[in-house]
Amino acid sequence: MADQEEDYSSLPLTDRATHKVWKVRKQAYEDITKEFEKSGSESDACFRPWLNDPSIWKGIVADSNVAAQQEGINCLHAFLQFGGSNAGLRSRPHTIAPLVEKGLVSSKASTKLKSVDVLLLHIELDTPSPVVDELLPFLSHKMPKVVAATTNALCTIYREFGTKTVDPKPVLKQLPKLFAHGDKNVRAEAANLTIELYKWLKDGIKPIFFNELKPVQQKELDEAFEKVKGDTPKQSRLLRSQQAALAELSDAGNGDEGEGEGEGEPDAFDLFEPVDISSKIPKDFWDQVNSTKWKDRKESLDVLHGIVNVPRIREEDFSEVVRILAKSMKDANITVVIVAANCVECLAKGLRGSFAKYRTLIFLPTAERLKEKKQTVADALAAALDSIFNSTSLSDILEDTLELLRNKNPQVKLESLKFLNRCLRETRVAPSKAEVKLICDTVAKLLADTLEATRTAAAEAMGTLMKIMGERAMNPYLDGLDEIRKSKIKEFFDTAQVKAKDKPPVQPASVPPTSTARPGVKKKVVAKAPGAQAQPTRSAAPAAGRGPAEETSSPAKKAPTTMKPAPSKPQISKSGKKPQVQPGLASPTRAGTQIDDGPAYNPPAATKFGLGRGGLTSRTLQAPQTNGKSSETPRMLESSSSSPAEKAELERLRLEKESWLSETVGYRAEKEKLLQELSDVRLQNAQLIEEHTHHVLNMKTKETQLLRLRSDIQTAEENIEKKQREIDRLKRELARFSRASSPANAELADTIAQDAFGAFPRERTASASGISAPSEHNQRISAISRPRNRSSLAGPSYNLEDNIGVYSARDGIRSPISESGSSGRERMQPHRNDTEARPGDVADPNENWKRAAQVTSQLKMRIEQMKARQHMRGVS
Repeated sequence: MADQEEDYSSLPLTDRATHKVWKVRKQAYEDITKEFEKSGSESDACFRPWLNDPSIWKGIVADSNVAAQQEGINCLHAFLQFGGSNAGLRSRPHTIAPLVEKGLVSSKASTKLKSVDVLLLHIELDTPSPVVDELLPFLSHKMPKVVAATTNALCTIYREFGTKTVDPKPVLKQLPKLFAHGDKNVRAEAANLTIELYKWLKDGIKPIFFNELKPVQQKELDEAFEKVKGDTPKQSRLLRSQQAALAELSDAGNGDEGEGEGEGEPDAFDLFEPVDISSKIPKDFWDQVNSTKWKDRKESLDVLHGIVNVPRIREEDFSEVVRILAKSMKDANITVVIVAANCVECLAKGLRGSFAKYRTLIFLPTAERLKEKKQTVADALAAALDSIFNSTSLSDILEDTLELLRNKNPQVKLESLKFLNRCLRETRVAPSKAEVKLICDTVAKLLADTLEATRTAAAEAMGTLMKIMGERAMNPYLDGLDEIRKSKIKEFFDTAQVKAKDKPPVQPASVPPTSTARPGVKKKVVAKAPGAQAQPTRSAAPAAGRGPAEETSSPAKKAPTTMKPAPSKPQISKSGKKPQVQPGLASPTRAGTQIDDGPAYNPPAATKFGLGRGGLTSRTLQAPQTNGKSSETPRMLESSSSSPAEKAELERLRLEKESWLSETVGYRAEKEKLLQELSDVRLQNAQLIEEHTHHVLNMKTKETQLLRLRSDIQTAEENIEKKQREIDRLKRELARFSRASSPANAELADTIAQDAFGAFPRERTASASGISAPSEHNQRISAISRPRNRSSLAGPSYNLEDNIGVYSARDGIRSPISESGSSGRERMQPHRNDTEARPGDVADPNENWKRAAQVTSQLKMRIEQMKARQHMRGVS
């Protein structure tokens, strides 16, 4: 046995690691681990065999022996720990799967922990995405214990690295499947993973998968969420790249600044996939939203709200949709306004920063509708304005908001102030000094408003702004206020909660070298080109009033701050050229401080009293002595050494300064001009938008009038058709009456004769009654037989008494104009049957005449009725 062990130890480590005897493999794993721990760097020779053939790690991790497997996973951990990122990249494709299937489900707890640690080390060396992508397929494994172990490993990964480092989106999509698993352990691990993700993402994860869970599971998760709602997790393990970046910050001295920054609220916006809503808008939406009926407009906007109410919207051109919503904000029906505001809110939330380009179209129409006093309308508009602000910034909406604060409508002013307060609380960027001045100047006027609510909102705005900028920055704007208003503002200042960081105070480091710091303290002061030449002249002016003792003690100290860099040669040629002229020479009283001794006057001074630390000119300006005698000589030399070249140089510098100042003034004027042009363009743009909206409304009004006129024309045509049909009917009735009256004369005469003489023959009747005038009867018959038209019945020449015998027999005849139908013969038949004499009866002449008189009176009445009817028809 001892011989066999010696033989095994002589084998290479790679052969021993794949030996069939588990003890040999276990011992090989231990030896390999020791070599890795003793290595000096990632490029040592001990790593080379395992980098060249990384497939060996698959067998090491999945060793069939439990004890050997434990040592093999320890060996892989050492390989990754000491081998660096190259070791992780080479071994990862061969080790993730066996780690999950064999290591995470091992019977030994230490092996499980080490397997999870190896997975974390793989992530630390590179990036999390490849490891997570290889773990996700095991969530669908047929063995429940593998699924539960993988879920537990993912939970540990998010606990260590956080959701900002590891993308949670792929795992969130798998949660509904895990909660629907049949194994209770899998469901329990899924709940733990969900709670861990909730710590990082808060309520942002609910819309992704919550609706797919059972109500019982939703209730249990809600209860678990409430317990961890206040937890603020932090990333406890960093990637190698993050560690390097943190080390650089620490070396630069900025490590404390990064630690002081808050983590901020979690944002789950990136977790959602962008939704294409343009293809979902129905084709009839554009016609229906412009309908004259408010119900149609509301229904179309309801459909749009259902489409845009998604967590994230794919960026496209929504200009037309925003214009429709802006138009709907001016709708007379408040329900339409509420739905339009809801659509704006969803669209702004779904697009975020991409919605900023539509602000000019929708902000003012939405804000101007704040005049509505109904609370439901105000809430919908406030939510829409808040979403617009979240997609832009305080600087973008400030100008329009301050303009709304000057509105005459008190409701608009109040709601605009509330909106400004919300913006100040939510903004993460503090306003600039110019913006603070604009806000304070506008809001301070509202502190004296007639409405108490407006005054309170204005005080809250000032207090919130003070919380952002600090008390000192707001003091100039509170000077003119009374104590009551100041105390009110101070109350809001104490209770305000803002997200913007206070601006750091202005660092005075650049000021001391020229104004407050002593010139003699630091001699390495670098003079700046023309822009910096004005500062020494400003400091030289107050020095002019100082006494001679002070002047004599300071020339050597102040010389470096007033001199320009000279050529590299320390000596000056005898051609009369001086070094760069000092701006301090502009003051005659400071002539003693600007010493420039030429070689002709004081040659030894250049070498004896030069600047030891390499000043501006590397030349001696003045001996640093404190007695008055030593300072008198330089002053006399300076007064006697003022040459024309020096004066010319000074004049040139003054001219350059004046030209620079004039250029600065010109630039400022140009800037003001450009700002004015920008303001004009914005105003013109707003006017064009308003004119466009006005024209569109006029077009819609004209279209409505045109539709009404068309409807009126159609109604008139129908009335004309009815009148024409009535006229045709009357013509037919008249023609029918004419046809009915002509052929029936003879029969009508017989009928009248029978009615008049009791249905006896005319000869008998005449003889029985003693009437011997047949000619009169014939005349009546001929009168009846004569044709008469319709007008003759109603005419003034009609003689009723002459024809009374004729019309007295027409008792049962109705007017042919008012009634159509049967002929006069058929209508008179019942009367003739009634008056027909029975056989054997003797007619009484008196009775006959009575009946004739009755028939005559009835005929008169019917004639009067006919005249009245014809008269009415003629009037109509």
